[in-house]
Amino acid sequence: MTNSTDLFLITGAAGKTGAHTVRLLRERSLRVRALVHSLDGRATRLSEQGAEVVRGDLLDFHSISAATAGVTAAYFNYPISPGLIEATVNFAQAATEAGVHAVVNMSQISARREAKSNAARQHWIAERLLDRTAMVTTHLRPTFFMEWSTNFWVRRDGEGIYRLPLADVRHAPIAAVDQAKVIAAILQHPDPHDGQVYPLFGAEELDWHDIAAKVRDTLGVPVRYEPIEILAFAAGLTTAGASGHLIQHLYNVAQDYRDGIFSGINNLVEVIGGTKPTTVEDYVAATRAEFDTDGRLGITDARLHAA
Repeated sequence: MTNSTDLFLITGAAGKTGAHTVRLLRERSLRVRALVHSLDGRATRLSEQGAEVVRGDLLDFHSISAATAGVTAAYFNYPISPGLIEATVNFAQAATEAGVHAVVNMSQISARREAKSNAARQHWIAERLLDRTAMVTTHLRPTFFMEWSTNFWVRRDGEGIYRLPLADVRHAPIAAVDQAKVIAAILQHPDPHDGQVYPLFGAEELDWHDIAAKVRDTLGVPVRYEPIEILAFAAGLTTAGASGHLIQHLYNVAQDYRDGIFSGINNLVEVIGGTKPTTVEDYVAATRAEFDTDGRLGITDARLHAA
């Protein structure tokens, strides 16, 4: 059971799931150490919430060793970037030395031995590494984030466009805030979740035509989904300046998605996190301003033609 002396380490604390997790724990007046890469405005907001903000890097063993000192339970989260295995090894060794009791690990639904995505396969290996520690360990495997609806958004002449290579397959997009509710709940009471691998889904299964329609109805502007081929998508991401590691991952999970690996639904967000998942309509309403401009990875006309 959580008490006032417990200390929770949140890695990737400036990111979407991390920042929400910090906020939820601090709302319960729990002690939080937030590990960030940069002492920027996002770090300042974490500090204003009462978190202990420390600068560090999961690829730097000494900084993660310092960050785990005195920690009761940790949220381990690494971006789609090279270095996941090294980061996991660093964290596992540091946490073991520090006597960390439990870890909640952010993996992904496509994590498996035979994954063609390097990142997905590395997540599977990272899970196995953490399983070999003495820590109470829980792995979360979410489907595609709700945030794809803004990241891959294109706004042109009063119209919204999604260009994605995801055919007409369905998934239940899950918001980062809902994942944070699950993370925060497990961190506070980890023992019943030891050894569990939880696939996480949002409110309802939708294809991207459905998602576009919900975004349209919420924003009150025309929105359409334009399916494209995986090769065209990868080329557009290259033009957008995405890293080779990310492109290799997205190229292969696009095929995984078409094969149904990201599909499914369950009630774990409600059962563990305590609330029903966020709907597309609620997410769009809460982030309306982000739909005024193109998303970072949106496949614009220029990016599509350059491809």
